[in-house]
Amino acid sequence: MNIYESAEDYLERILILKEKQGKVISLDIANSMNYSKASVSRAMKNLRENGYISVNSLGEIDLTPKGADIANRIYERHQMISKVLMMIGVSEEVALRDACKIEHDLSEETFEAIKRHNEQYNKK
Repeated sequence: MNIYESAEDYLERILILKEKQGKVISLDIANSMNYSKASVSRAMKNLRENGYISVNSLGEIDLTPKGADIANRIYERHQMISKVLMMIGVSEEVALRDACKIEHDLSEETFEAIKRHNEQYNKK
């Protein structure tokens, strides 16, 4: 399941907006990511054509199971990485920004080790 980092960012943003607002349209994504409507429209077309999202007649965007799997994986990584960075003293602003960069490139092995470490740390 290899997709581009930008596609992962869009899927993650759709997930977050959907949880926050209940429904998502392209303009919501453009506004929240500070991207042009044209850029978001192209990205949504690609995501739809590749089976990651569906768009209804009102323009509302939903994640397909395939898209939701990726969005949830990236969002979990983002949350865990930013939490660990803040635990070691990184400011929230920097931790959130750095987590966005790290979440895409971190191997599954390393991420699982971070999760295990965090679970053990929280049991203490």
